[in-house]
Amino acid sequence: MAKKSQQQGSGDGRKIVSRNRRARHDYNLEKSYDAGLVLMGSEIKSIRDNKVNLADGFVQERGGELWLMNTHIAPYEKAHTYGHTDPRRPRKLLLHKREINQIITQIRESSYTAVPTTLYLERGLAKVEIAIARGKRMYDKRQAIAKRDAQRDIERALRNR
Repeated sequence: MAKKSQQQGSGDGRKIVSRNRRARHDYNLEKSYDAGLVLMGSEIKSIRDNKVNLADGFVQERGGELWLMNTHIAPYEKAHTYGHTDPRRPRKLLLHKREINQIITQIRESSYTAVPTTLYLERGLAKVEIAIARGKRMYDKRQAIAKRDAQRDIERALRNR
C-alpha cells in the first residue's frame, strides 16, 4: 500500500479534467459539494482524454434526484456509437440523501442555482464539484473586473520598484 500512495505523488490524488471558469465570473459561489457521476463506459474514456466542456452545464432536480444537464462529453472515437449518440445527455449525480435535500431546498429558493465548477478524476472515478450559486448582476461583474485590474496595477508597480 505504501508504494501506491507514493506513485500518486503528493496532494490529494485528484487529476483535474475540466474547470468551469465562466461560473466564477457569472455567479457568486457559496457552498460546494463533491458528487459522483453515472456514466457509460465510453464516456469515462473521453473524460480521461480531457474531452469535456462544463461551460453550459447546470444541475436540475427530477423526482427527488439531481441531474447534471447540458454538459458536453465528446463521444470516444475508438468506441462503437450504438446507444451513445447524445454527448449532452442528462447524467445522474450521486450524493448522500442529506446533501441532495440541502441542495434541492437551496435551488427552490429564488435566485439560487447549482452549477458544476470542476470535473476531476479521483482514484479512477469521475467526480464533479457542484456549487450553490447566486447570479451576479452586471454592476457586480464590473466591480470585480475593476478590482482585479487595480490589483494587477498595484502588483506591476511593486515589481517595477
